[in-house]
Amino acid sequence: MNLPRVLVLTDSAQLPPGRSLADQLLRCRRPGVGFLLREQRELLAGLTGYPVYSSRTELPGTDGVHLAARQPAVVGPFGRSCHDLNELTAAAAEGARYVTYSPVAPSPSKPGYGPPLGVDGLRRACRAVPDLPIYALGGVDPDNAAGFRAAGAHGVAVMGIVMRAADPAAVVADLLAAVGS
Repeated sequence: MNLPRVLVLTDSAQLPPGRSLADQLLRCRRPGVGFLLREQRELLAGLTGYPVYSSRTELPGTDGVHLAARQPAVVGPFGRSCHDLNELTAAAAEGARYVTYSPVAPSPSKPGYGPPLGVDGLRRACRAVPDLPIYALGGVDPDNAAGFRAAGAHGVAVMGIVMRAADPAAVVADLLAAVGS
């Protein structure tokens, strides 16, 4: 599985006024970017050639499904949301191809969710499951993304910073520059 360095999660509720989710995502297409569709699966056609994962349910034409922390594993390729070391080690044992680990920083999309794991928590997680690609999620921005990558994360997963952006292409380019593609 060829994993991107930046994984963009969808949330149409955070879009700028008058902007469609399809338009926002199409502006983000760049080498090194993948997408996790949490809604509007009809967007899949516009993302051909990019890694795309569906949220919680398997969807034909995607590269796999992203499961919630306690959702039962599936037979095909899957990733999983994790929030502590126990969930990480369980995901590795059941064969997850990657995980998101959150929240690594305070998140405007989910205020009060946490406490944030921080760079040190992420570093411990990466050491605990060294063969499992981890995406830092929650409060990630171009200013802190390089630190999460340096802590051992495979890449970063983002939602609000891209969904709310007037120029999502610039945000994605800055994230890619921070984490390397």
